[in-house]
Amino acid sequence: MRSGLIALKLGMTRIYTEDGVQVPVTVLKVDNCQVVAQKTQEKHGYTAVQLGVGVPKIKRLTKAERGHFAAQKVEPKRKLQEFRVTPENTIPVGAEITVDHFVPGQFVDVTGTSMGKGFAGGMKRWNFAGLRATHGVSVSHRSIGSTGNRQDPGKVFKNKKMPGHLGAETVTTQNIVVVKTDVERGLILVRGSVPGVKGGWVSVRDAVKRKLPDGAPKPGSFKAPVEVAAAANE
Repeated sequence: MRSGLIALKLGMTRIYTEDGVQVPVTVLKVDNCQVVAQKTQEKHGYTAVQLGVGVPKIKRLTKAERGHFAAQKVEPKRKLQEFRVTPENTIPVGAEITVDHFVPGQFVDVTGTSMGKGFAGGMKRWNFAGLRATHGVSVSHRSIGSTGNRQDPGKVFKNKKMPGHLGAETVTTQNIVVVKTDVERGLILVRGSVPGVKGGWVSVRDAVKRKLPDGAPKPGSFKAPVEVAAAANE
């Protein structure tokens, strides 16, 4: 099991194949996705890598966060996320993961926070049919109807589908195909849509329901910590 990476959703566009077929794609930007820490079986009880992206405002960091980054000798990051890995696929602290971590044609799972739509009714939120347009229904055309039974059980059961807050929750779209990668610009083009708004963070990892392609690098494609430090000093 390899590490994933954190990317920025730029939006959607289209590309054309050699035979002229139009392919809708979502453009994901990977910029300075760096390994911040490692979790080991001996010390933490599981194996994982902690990745960080983005540049935060230093005044918003707590002392604990500053100490965490200082101990690992990496620049402070705006967003942190852990990815479970097998021991042989751990990546050294300070390494920067690049977009050729994934190969064209590979299936990936993309996780993001869906668009928030506020308080929504039952028809929009749960696809209820609503009440009839005529036959005595005068005002309640979009209401949800009955929510329970009668004196027995005398209550509304938990998890009843009702109006409420729609969206703004973690959503994973599985088995999305990587169409193209651009290492120079740090772009990943995946087929179709992914959860979230433009400018939102998404995590991309190998698809759990598909076999990893033979050409996928292990433990991953990344710049070694020495290369990252040299580039920062230039």
